[in-house]
Amino acid sequence: MTAPLVLQVAHLARRSVVRTLRQPLNIVPSFLFPLILLAVNVGGLESAARIPGFPADSYLDFALAFTFMQGALFATTNAGTDLARDIQTGFLNRLALTPMRSAALLLGQLAGVIALALLQATLYLTVGLFAGVRPESGVLGVFLIVFLGVLVALAFGAVGAFLALRTGSGEAIQALFPVFFVFLFLSSMNLPRNLIEIEWFRTVATINPVSYLIEGIRSLIITGWDAQALALGFGLAAGIATLALAAAGAALRGRLARS
Repeated sequence: MTAPLVLQVAHLARRSVVRTLRQPLNIVPSFLFPLILLAVNVGGLESAARIPGFPADSYLDFALAFTFMQGALFATTNAGTDLARDIQTGFLNRLALTPMRSAALLLGQLAGVIALALLQATLYLTVGLFAGVRPESGVLGVFLIVFLGVLVALAFGAVGAFLALRTGSGEAIQALFPVFFVFLFLSSMNLPRNLIEIEWFRTVATINPVSYLIEGIRSLIITGWDAQALALGFGLAAGIATLALAAAGAALRGRLARS
């Protein structure tokens, strides 16, 4: 008798979470690197907060949102390399011989990403609060920041899973990390888009969806409740997650059929 989908997801989710937590070389950089980059940016760009029209009194308040994006980028590589490892070791082929549903495999695999993202978001916010950040959206906004951060990580993790299923190579996923990082830097991570004076950079940042993911989180910290920023942030995160999950599901069915 085939186990229910929820039970299948639960079994694979437990495996994914345990495997994630047992890999300190994946966990530690995803916690430390965003905070190190935050400290460097705040130390070097604090004077930007004195620019007329800058939306925050402290550059730390403005920059904290970027840590969530960089943490989500690690989710892409972690999810991709873990799934690619399952492909290379034959685990995926063995699952193809069982009644396990492809949806359970994909959702269970991403459970580790969600668990890691929750820990990351909690750490980043805790560090920010101790450093003096006071979100204008209040206590409810703090929970919403964590939720949006986890949703973004899920979206990025689904992208990583899709790439792993298409390439079947953990090395290929690692090689794509610098490419993804470029999208972060070509966004509004360091300055508001209206204060970017270089026209081509401002144009790229405006069409770059990462800008709106950052601005959704940032709005809860420095503005309060900005309906437009939140709609764009949540809408894009949910849209990317939906498209990436659909693409990963199709890629997984194709790979299982070939095996």
